[in-house]
Amino acid sequence: MRLTKPTLFTNVPVTCEERDLPGDLFNQLMKEDPSTVKGAETLMLGEMLTLPQNFGLYCMRENTVPSFPSLSCSIRNIFLGETFSSYISVHNDSNQVVKDILVKADLQTSSQRLNLSASSAAVAELKPDCCIDDVIHHEVKEIGTHILVCAVSYTTQAGEKMYFRKFFKFQVLKPLDVKTKFYNAESDLSSVTDEVFLEAQIQNITTSPMFMEKVSLEPSIMYNVAELNTVNKAGESMSTFGSRTYLQPMDTRQYLYCLKPKQEFAEKAGVIKGVTVIGKLDIVWKTNLGERGRLQTSQLQRMAPGYGDVRLSLETIPDTVNLEEPFDITCKITNCSERTMDLILEMCNTNSIHWCGVSGRQLGKLHPSSSLHLALTLLSSVQGLQSVSGLRLTDTFLKRTYEYDDIAQVCVVSSEVKEES
Repeated sequence: MRLTKPTLFTNVPVTCEERDLPGDLFNQLMKEDPSTVKGAETLMLGEMLTLPQNFGLYCMRENTVPSFPSLSCSIRNIFLGETFSSYISVHNDSNQVVKDILVKADLQTSSQRLNLSASSAAVAELKPDCCIDDVIHHEVKEIGTHILVCAVSYTTQAGEKMYFRKFFKFQVLKPLDVKTKFYNAESDLSSVTDEVFLEAQIQNITTSPMFMEKVSLEPSIMYNVAELNTVNKAGESMSTFGSRTYLQPMDTRQYLYCLKPKQEFAEKAGVIKGVTVIGKLDIVWKTNLGERGRLQTSQLQRMAPGYGDVRLSLETIPDTVNLEEPFDITCKITNCSERTMDLILEMCNTNSIHWCGVSGRQLGKLHPSSSLHLALTLLSSVQGLQSVSGLRLTDTFLKRTYEYDDIAQVCVVSSEVKEES
């Protein structure tokens, strides 16, 4: 039999109105029923536990020998990540003593066959009406059809070797639906390394609530992780989902994590290039009566954003500027290629943003993975939210021009409005 927790008993109330023939008989019987909750007899709530009645079992026996012991085992469907536990009992139904009894239990999946027997040694003899008992445990790590193959071999008193098997087929279902999204960002304008934000959407696709005991991200050796699923309230750290972390059937919850690449694994330019392994999610939950389950996703991979040969980022820029008054910004130019560049800076005015300075000036040679800081001055002739655009960098070695538009946005207001505010 499958070793599982029991469930709450649900009674079916039978009642009638007082003017009907039974009168108060049914109500009195429900009050005397020990399985009902006192004061709530008609709500189908029970205060007793019952063993599972529907095992969802398919059993096929091979080479059955009528005179030999029966093997009993009952199993119901379970979920991926739970621990499969089963009690196997071999009983000698005959009136003869049998010898050299060997009980073997294998769990067969679509990809492998696992031996779950606690002991590989044979039992010397089994007397009539006696049993050989065994308890097996296995953490289920695959979904789909599973077959528990129980095989028994023994020797009769006449020296004849006998053998039979039973097959117990059951389904392992998927309890959770996990989806992930990656967002690339920078921690701040002066940061050297890029941050990666991971959003994990976890949905309960079972028919019963789950208590989410732990949802954590185990990062790879290339990253440090910070969980963003707590808030500080009255000096204490509390979960953003409240004190009760129950996930109802078909409900979805979002978890957020921030990862920063470690300095020793980042490129000299400050970023990790190409496809990198982020880590894996570790999810632990409990069902109604404390049955524990655990899932670990496969390694999550992320494609780092491509910056091309030259990367332009902003170090400083004001949020709000005055109309027709110059303001300063600081840019950082990084050579992400593997060759030396000789760069020329060109500034193209737009309808609203105008560059103040000399266009076409030489920036000098920039070696691979090197950076330079550039202070520039702009002026806006139009109010509102304006986009900083119109920078051009030309590599004189390859005669290649890199265009940078929509670098950032600034809010342009009149000087009168700013003084009043």
